[in-house]
Parts: sequence; structure tokens; C-alpha cells
Amino acid sequence: MSASEFEAFAEAVGAFPRGEIIPRGERLRRVAVLGGLSDARLLAALALAEGIEPVLFSAYGAELSALGAGVAVRGAGPVGSYQTDAEGGAPSIRTTPSLDEAVAGADAIFLTGPTHKKRTYALVLAEHLSDGQLIVLAPGRTFGALETAWLLRAGGCRADVTIVEAQTLPFWWRAEGSALHLAPRAPGVAATIPAGRGEALERLVPILGPLAPASSAVHSAFADGSGHIEAAALLLGGPAVSDAHPDLPMGATPLPENQTFRALLGAEHLSVIAAMGAERRAVAARFGVRDLPSDETWLDQHAGALRGEGGRGVPGQPNARLMLRDALAGSLEPLASAAAAASVATPVTGAILALGAATLGEGPAGRRVEAWGVAGPAETARRRLETLAGLG
Repeated sequence: MSASEFEAFAEAVGAFPRGEIIPRGERLRRVAVLGGLSDARLLAALALAEGIEPVLFSAYGAELSALGAGVAVRGAGPVGSYQTDAEGGAPSIRTTPSLDEAVAGADAIFLTGPTHKKRTYALVLAEHLSDGQLIVLAPGRTFGALETAWLLRAGGCRADVTIVEAQTLPFWWRAEGSALHLAPRAPGVAATIPAGRGEALERLVPILGPLAPASSAVHSAFADGSGHIEAAALLLGGPAVSDAHPDLPMGATPLPENQTFRALLGAEHLSVIAAMGAERRAVAARFGVRDLPSDETWLDQHAGALRGEGGRGVPGQPNARLMLRDALAGSLEPLASAAAAASVATPVTGAILALGAATLGEGPAGRRVEAWGVAGPAETARRRLETLAGLG
């Protein structure tokens, strides 16, 4: 992308009015949830539990059919059974294969699923949005909000919308048929594009829980620690790399409550995670961001508790591969591309990316800041990211 092309795009992004446009105290009445996977079902149930009308869109018949049994919430959170498409006006999760129907009149639109699905939703949404709507990525991972702003404008969106990037959901979940077994999760940071629309975060609290506001979407992007924790846990194993499971006598089996994601991480994993965290902080500093979470906070947010309440479950192999792919595409690849733009070496992150690509048998397909015209030298790259985030 040439400098003139970037400036034209940046001018379009800058056309978003600055400041807060949502009247204080206005409650969400209706939300659209795009996607039919477990995170979408969770968000729809959380909305309905708060008396907010949820409409869930999926283009896949199998996902919509699976929702026919409703959503049962067990464990933590708003425990109960939530109907879908109930007759007679009873409160329920309404499902639809029509994007127009889902989005029209929605106060907030949640983009769910892995990174590549969020990208697709952003593109197809571009001409269907109205002034005042919230576009929510939870989790947004690294530069999710910035990429969404880029894709909406590339798709022709001219509506005055607010993009919200939240880096965690309020619960871990384990899907079992129509039931979601929930465990509490540590809150994460969130930011808006344009910057300064904190009222949007307040409106989302009934669904997403407390959100720590970041100064901008550049800050919230670098505050994403999900990729280096998930990739280290899922890629590094074997007798040379011990985990945190308790030692058991011969023939003993571990207690189910000790089978947590955090227990996959032993001392060697934590050493790699610390090195990747240091690289993320070094890149962030070149973009003017220095107050990132500690490694321990990142572990709480993305690995969960070692045992007991707040533990994150261990995924089976198919889900683990999907999680790994999203950790690379949505978190580590965008960090590596920002590092290249700022001329910061990230050898450990690069090694994990190479190992992950070899494991999955596929090349890079993640977010890359150069696709939006963000390139070196470092000061120029920083200014362009800030412009995209509504700061410039």
C-alpha cells in the first residue's frame, strides 16, 4: 500500500466522530450474535439472562439445528435452561439464517468464532450497519479491532459505529451436548475505536462483566497474552518439558479437578512464556505502550486456575488444533508483523510460530499490520497504528 493510499484510508477512519455518542445510562435492548459455536451460545445465553433480546445468526444449517435443544448453563454464571425460538412471545434466543434480520435494529453485534470468521463477518457486515451500533470482538486478540476497522472501511461502511475489543470473556466453558459448563474467568482489558467511547464499555457490562478500560485499541492489542500462553501449553511437551500436574504413584489416576489447562504449564513452559512476554513488551514499547499486564496476570486471564473454581478445561485434540491455529493467527502473527515494522527482534515468538506452522502443516494466515499500510521506520509505524485506532 502506498503512502497516499494509507492516508486516504486513515482519513476515512478519522471520519468517525470522536468522543461518546451513546446517551449515558441507555441499556442494551437487542443484540445480534454472529456465529453458532460455543462462544456464540454463551453470549446469547448471557444476554437473555439479563433480559436483553438475543438474535443468533449462523449460515450453517448444522449449527442452527444443534441449537434446537436450547442452551443449558451449568456451573457458574446464570445457571438455567434457555429456549431457542420459543412460540407465544416467551423470552428465548431467536435464531436466523438471515444476516439482515439479525443485524437490523441490534444495539450491539458480537463477532464470534476464530479469527478468520471474525474477518469474514466484518467484510459482509460493512454495508449493513447503522449509526450508533456497537461491533464487539470478545476476545479480540491482537489488533482485532484495528483489522475490523480496516475491513469495514474496505467493505464500504460509512456508518458511525463503535468497535469494541475485549480481551476475555467472563467465563471458561466446557461444551457437552446442549449444555455449557461454566467456570469464572479473570477479567481483561477492553478498548474502543474511535478511542474515548467508554460509555460503550459500560453498556456491555451486563453481558461481558467488568472491563478494565485501556487507553486505546493499540494498548488493548498488545495487552493480549493469550497466544504465547496457549501456544506454549499446546506445542511443548514430552519428557524434557515437565508440566504442573502433581506426581502420582504408579497406577494412580489424576483427579478430574486437577486436569486443568494451567496444569499443562510447568517450569520450562513458564520460562518460554516469560521470554515471549518480554518480546511483546519490547514491541509494545516501540509503539508507546508500556503498562502491560504481568506474566502472572496473563496466566490468570488465559490459563485459569491451577485447580478448583476458575480452572480452564483441557481441550481434546481437534479443539486443541483449532485453538492453536487461532493463537498463531490472531495473536502471535500480528505481534511478529508489528515487531518487523518496528525493527524489534522476537526470536522466541518466531520459533513458536515456525513450530506451530510445522505442527499444523500450514503457512501463516494471520493478521499482519503491513496489510493496513503500517510499516517502518518505527515512528511512522507507530503514528499509523495510532491513526487507525482513532488517536491520530
